[in-house]
Amino acid sequence: MLDVIYRRGEVSAADIQEEIPDFPSYSAVRSILRALEDKGLIEHREEGLRYVYSPTVPKGEASRSALARVLDTFFGGSPEHALKAMLELSRDGGYDVDYDDLERLIEQAREDGR
Repeated sequence: MLDVIYRRGEVSAADIQEEIPDFPSYSAVRSILRALEDKGLIEHREEGLRYVYSPTVPKGEASRSALARVLDTFFGGSPEHALKAMLELSRDGGYDVDYDDLERLIEQAREDGR
């Protein structure tokens, strides 16, 4: 849902349901929108009889926050374990990886003392 909100900028619950046709129900969309709003990730304004939702946090910031939660939840806070899992997934799942770019980023992090 957040992908749709970030891509479109402003959406209604009906817009989301149109873009994600396999979503369980309109009320499920509304419930998740309420939860995202409670977390401070989106806000709404009234437009006639409908609410129009938009992001409150830049996408990069939201991505980093979500990734930190994934690291803590599934990888014990270890970026190394997450990277190993992603590399295994790329090998097994056929995802393209620019290993030269990864090497460059790792070297840059070493030079920065991280």
